[in-house]
Amino acid sequence: MATVKTAISVPEDLFEALKNTAKEMNLSRSGVFTLAVREFLQARENRRMLEQLNQVYGEEPDDEERELAKAMKARLGRLIEREEW
Repeated sequence: MATVKTAISVPEDLFEALKNTAKEMNLSRSGVFTLAVREFLQARENRRMLEQLNQVYGEEPDDEERELAKAMKARLGRLIEREEW
């Protein structure tokens, strides 16, 4: 995989924490940044997908869906009445 060099500015306390974490994890600072950015991007994508799912499944049923559910419930009731328990 190709890599790209970039220069970024971070607060000094964050840089110190980064150095310590990189040392503890036996990674380069770039490796820690790479992990952090990947996790950030994955979390962001997960939030987007959750928002989309909530839009689709979070809506109240429309009249057609209510009528279908009512018909299905009635049909199920008739089927259950025929069963011997």
